[in-house]
Amino acid sequence: MLYTADQVAQLPVNGFRYLITSLEDHVMTITLNRPEKKNALHPPMLHELAFALAYAHHTPEVWIVVLAASGDTFCAGMDLKALSVGDTEQATVPAPSGPVRLGELMAQLCKPCIARVQGPVYAGGFLLVGASTYVVAVESATFSLPEVKRGLFPFQVMAVLLDIMPARTALDLCLRARTLSAAEALAFGLVTTLATAAELGATVTGLLDELKQLSPTAMQFGLRAYQQLKSLPSSEQQAYLYEQFGQLQQTPDAKEGMAAFLEKRKPNWNP
Repeated sequence: MLYTADQVAQLPVNGFRYLITSLEDHVMTITLNRPEKKNALHPPMLHELAFALAYAHHTPEVWIVVLAASGDTFCAGMDLKALSVGDTEQATVPAPSGPVRLGELMAQLCKPCIARVQGPVYAGGFLLVGASTYVVAVESATFSLPEVKRGLFPFQVMAVLLDIMPARTALDLCLRARTLSAAEALAFGLVTTLATAAELGATVTGLLDELKQLSPTAMQFGLRAYQQLKSLPSSEQQAYLYEQFGQLQQTPDAKEGMAAFLEKRKPNWNP
């Protein structure tokens, strides 16, 4: 993470400029809030997003993250104009310790993350959607990588897509810049659940209710192991997973889960 636990001990007193955040019943909702620019990501917004994700990562009370957006577009990708001319806005958060690479930040979160997609997703917005654990999208949502039309290429998005779908499918999306319907995105694995606009909120809430019944510690161990496996040679993977299982067995959640099973009661998670 680009911020330490001490740096994100609390969220900005006056709130973020381009995000709306809330924490309720172990769920932190981070809402992109730059609707007049279709939630395009520029440096101040990226820094706020990095700070909010670090807060979610370091805060034990946060078990699950929801990524949402204001307006009619989920995210238009990077704000190319702002990136090219720079920005002089006064920051609402300290400067991060390095460049903000969304794919890395999402991978480092290691907590279940649900993208609540209420509208189109373009370009760098795929980094948020593709790196989420679950993506609940309205049936009218569309997904497009238009970079090649501007003489650019979605390098970071390509890496995220290769973790989700076959290589030829990922490359085709990057090369031809065609627009996917929500149904096509579901078939490719980019979206996990479709809902009508009227049912979107209830569908996300239902998924949250399921996840909150399960051990947050176990899920965090599992997601962390999933990311770590990518950097380990196959000859070391089983030994690493065996070690992780041993460590997980010693946690309060594992002990509570086994006690609840033997006593035939609902577990009380308190990681």
